[in-house]
Amino acid sequence: MYSVGSEALTLSEPATPSTATGHTASGTPIRPLPIVVRYPATGTPGPSAQPGARPDSAAGPFPLVVFSQGFDVSAESYSWLLDTWARAGYVVADPTYPLTDPSTPGGVSEADIVNHPGDLRYVTSALLAAGRDGHSALHGLVDPGRVAIIGHSDGGDVSLAAAANSCCRIPAVKAAVILSGAELSAFGGSYYSAGSVPLLVVQGSADTINVPGCSAQLYDGAPPPKYYLDIAGAEHQPPYLDPGATRSGIARSVIAFLDAYMDHRPAHLQALVHRGTVTSGETVTTAPALSAGTSTYCPGAP
Repeated sequence: MYSVGSEALTLSEPATPSTATGHTASGTPIRPLPIVVRYPATGTPGPSAQPGARPDSAAGPFPLVVFSQGFDVSAESYSWLLDTWARAGYVVADPTYPLTDPSTPGGVSEADIVNHPGDLRYVTSALLAAGRDGHSALHGLVDPGRVAIIGHSDGGDVSLAAAANSCCRIPAVKAAVILSGAELSAFGGSYYSAGSVPLLVVQGSADTINVPGCSAQLYDGAPPPKYYLDIAGAEHQPPYLDPGATRSGIARSVIAFLDAYMDHRPAHLQALVHRGTVTSGETVTTAPALSAGTSTYCPGAP
């Protein structure tokens, strides 16, 4: 277990006039992307990330995890999960996408989600480049061969597109965690036509925003290896934002999955699958498809 440091930065993604959400001083259209990057640091582990803490460069490089937040939820609302994953030995970045953060001037616009896979690609490439840059605070911390993505809700839709859709596949990505996400026809392309990276799909059975059918559909269509974590009675946001055993169980399951596919340490994940339970109310399966009685209706999916 590591102490966690953090670095705040803002990327300026080149944009077209139709996708721009800002401009440089010379008037060039851009999409500003604020990011908080958490990383394993030296010192005694504490309860939360410490800005500017000294990176544990001697133990690196570390796998990179890029997290995509849900619609109208700030990226830093997930700070407990992000800190926990960084504490386990991951560099964790949470970009704030344009037009979907609660702080967006003039209000949020979900229509901008079609641009977010491109934002995710740009962020991932920029962070990998920073890991190679001797002048960057991330120099030597990021392993370019070990990249994973995680997303919740709309961020899960974006992450799935980057992991498994011909429209938006990011070659550097080697594993993905989809938290209450879905396939989305608005992205175009086709899902799983060229396979998929290993997937962990997490879904609350009482979710009325991204209904269970969405996760069932994307899970059933995915090739193995794939894992489905069902949270009995859970709604859309509480499992990921609210303190308690459920959020802790999700954090542990994600770490076990990442350790298996990023660090080649499958034992913990195998133990979870063999036992079939994570905490009370959380069950995991690797079945080829979910129960025939599980609805796969999903609004907005292909």
